Amino acid sequence: MTRRRPPRGGSGPTGIAIVDKPAGWTSHDVVAKARGLLGTRKVGHSGTLDPDATGVLVLGVGRATRLLTFLSGLDKRYVGEVVLGVATTTLDASGEVVATWDMSGVGLDDVRRAAAGLTGEIDQVPPMVSAKKVEGRRLHELARAGVEVERPPVRVRVDRFEVGEAVEPGVHPIDVTCSAGTYVRSLAADLGAALGGGAHLRSLRRLAVGPFTIDEAVPLEQLTPERLLPPAEALRGRPRVSVDDRTAALVRTGRVLDEDALGVAPGEPGPCAVVDRAGELLAVYVRHRGATLKPAVVLAPA
Repeated sequence: MTRRRPPRGGSGPTGIAIVDKPAGWTSHDVVAKARGLLGTRKVGHSGTLDPDATGVLVLGVGRATRLLTFLSGLDKRYVGEVVLGVATTTLDASGEVVATWDMSGVGLDDVRRAAAGLTGEIDQVPPMVSAKKVEGRRLHELARAGVEVERPPVRVRVDRFEVGEAVEPGVHPIDVTCSAGTYVRSLAADLGAALGGGAHLRSLRRLAVGPFTIDEAVPLEQLTPERLLPPAEALRGRPRVSVDDRTAALVRTGRVLDEDALGVAPGEPGPCAVVDRAGELLAVYVRHRGATLKPAVVLAPA
């Protein structure tokens, strides 16, 4: 039986999908599957999630792929488990064990104090198995080739690093809220080091990407065009202004407009979602010069 390929263009579905990524799938795998389920090649994601991890992955579909840039820097929330006393090559349960320690004497209070020391703004070295690029190549590609390179530390922010009672000896549940670009597996390894030994991460699950939560996520196999959110949802939590028909016509042609014409607050830097009377997203505007704003993305046809 011949497999039907999604059409390359046309007026396919457009919107935002909040998917609950299954374990064992790369973010690219999810995008490929979504293309088949939705019948369009225009699908992209707002940021990778480790193959072994589950949880929230935000997709842009159709014309809404142009809005993914406004989702890439959102804060994240994760839950998982830290396994004390065992270090792995990948800093998580998928890697090979490289060292072990007897950390049976480490108590919950000790772990919580160490976690508190890893909150706020911290410098974090990206793991070799990450998708971060160094000199044009992704680190995980180099790692598979047996090459390890020096990685400059990156400043990240950890707003919350909560540790719960052990669920089995040496295994503690964690709940982390952090900035984009934070590696929770590195937090787990650093936690073990701070306690005088080592550790790795297992059972990672992403509960939120910015305002998008696991409660609204759709299991991948249940993704259909009807489950897409309107494109305007990509700007959830951002300033939103509704314009009249005359102004909407100007927005559709990509005109630079002043604050009064758009109805935005004085000095608002954007991005601002500009919608028509029916609530359909027309464009995203950002600060231009002085009291004017310009479109970063025009979604509606002129």
